Amino acid sequence: MNEPQKPVDLVVVGAGPAGMAAAVTALDGGLRVVLVDAGSAPGGQFWRHPPDHAREALPTDDLHHDLRTYRALRAALAAHERTGRLTLLLDHPVWTTARAADGFTVHAVNRRQPPPEERAVVLRAPALLVATGAYDRQLPFPGWDLPGVLTAGGLQSLLKGGGVVAGRRVVLGGTGPFLLPVAAALAARGAEVVAVCEAAAPSAWLRHPAPLLRNPAKWAEAAGYAGTLARHRIPVRTRTGIVGAEGEERVAVVRTAALDADGAPLPGTERRIEADTVGVGWGFVPQLDLLLPLGCDLADAGDGTMAATVDTGQRTTVPGLYAAGETCGVGGAALALSEGRVAAVSVLTDLSAPGRPGLRPLAAERRAVARHRAFACALARAHPVPRNWPAWLTDDTTVCRCEEVTAGAVRAARADGSASDHRQVKQLTRAGMGWCQGRMCGPAVHGLVAARAESYTPAERLIATPITLGALADSAEPSTGDTPSEPT
Repeated sequence: MNEPQKPVDLVVVGAGPAGMAAAVTALDGGLRVVLVDAGSAPGGQFWRHPPDHAREALPTDDLHHDLRTYRALRAALAAHERTGRLTLLLDHPVWTTARAADGFTVHAVNRRQPPPEERAVVLRAPALLVATGAYDRQLPFPGWDLPGVLTAGGLQSLLKGGGVVAGRRVVLGGTGPFLLPVAAALAARGAEVVAVCEAAAPSAWLRHPAPLLRNPAKWAEAAGYAGTLARHRIPVRTRTGIVGAEGEERVAVVRTAALDADGAPLPGTERRIEADTVGVGWGFVPQLDLLLPLGCDLADAGDGTMAATVDTGQRTTVPGLYAAGETCGVGGAALALSEGRVAAVSVLTDLSAPGRPGLRPLAAERRAVARHRAFACALARAHPVPRNWPAWLTDDTTVCRCEEVTAGAVRAARADGSASDHRQVKQLTRAGMGWCQGRMCGPAVHGLVAARAESYTPAERLIATPITLGALADSAEPSTGDTPSEPT
């Protein structure tokens, strides 16, 4: 195990927009910070780039937004790293967190060195800020387990992280504006996007126009994507869903259908489209794995998920524990940046640090948080998960791909009264016991068995990401300091 050497004031888990902004603000205020992330570079999913050694060969700047902010944050992190106040731990997935008498203990794994070694890293600090983002929410349909079916976020990650276009003829489906940049990026890289199937109706925004009007950058961005789709002649079909995929070795045909107001397919509207790739996205689920073991209270995020409960300073209900970004509810990078800065100011205040930012910048950030959060709430209302999406499923449709549990098995567990939530279904059918630990199937299983008004709460797991037994045993060794010394 890497032995701790120097004291640390704050550990930030997650180096996406929220974590980067929080770390820089805390460092500017005079704190010593450890910023830890599972990725090979700061930026998270929003600012995902190819590895540094491949960036010139794989330019992806045109796929990003607000690169000026990203570069400024990276430059600030690099400057603080040179002073020794920042310890940046990349390729270090955090597998659990725990409360300690003097703060928090964070257990990570160092995967930066060549395999097969995997060493445990234990971090200790009086304050912990979790900014671990979110992951794609998926709803199953017949054929979704065929090769060539990906999440919309997965398609974008391949483009941003490796310049990889996953297919030649692509159909996108789901709901929400995230489908638009994915379609635009695929088209810009030469893919033929045959259709974008949006389950919601654009008229839904007319019922909640105020948040849209208060965020002109959002509709300007959407207009830009609409222009790109028009230039590439990409049709956007509203009130339409992907209800099936067919093929032998991979996807060959996608079946779509018009949807009624509750999301059930309308008889006689099914269409068959030849395609080799499908990208589906139904929004995102906050990544709460590290917060749940600490006893952090959750609140309904308004989009069918639960998120961390925070006050106006991004403090959770656990003293010394802060959250920012999508862990507090999905709302985009601009919201995450503001929440990260507000959270860091709270840390500076609570630790009585001398370099706290002034009240005027803090007030501006809080106003930005309120404005962006209102937009996120309106987005959730305008693009809900259809209530009757289970009508797409046949009983032999696979719901849990890891354990090959079908919709029929889940429905049977509900029908005989044995299961009323996804945890009980897991005990009865093994759905959610596989490698992904329910991240892919959890929301869908929940939707099949729970009351419609009940939002999805992920199961608490002591181990948030797979680790080797050797690293697990190594993490139990005693240590005496507050942060690890890392090999250069």
